Amino acid sequence: MKKRILHLTLLKKWFDEIASGRKTKEYRAIKLYWTIRLKDRVYDEIWFKNGYSTDSPFMRVEWKGLEQVNGEYVILLGKILEIKN
Repeated sequence: MKKRILHLTLLKKWFDEIASGRKTKEYRAIKLYWTIRLKDRVYDEIWFKNGYSTDSPFMRVEWKGLEQVNGEYVILLGKILEIKN
């Protein structure tokens, strides 16, 4: 079965916070763009990148679910599965 993957690009500060385990939730505004990508969808993993080049820091994180709080989508992050670069 093919994994369902959400791809997100982060600034270094937030990438490092997730990698260290201090940040366990990622927030996105409730806008059409994010609603299409997040609402009523389930993913297996989130692939975070810090930058757009092929050798940018990369991290695979377990998807734990999605909540809506105060006008934002809250992506619940699970275990860190892999970190590269």
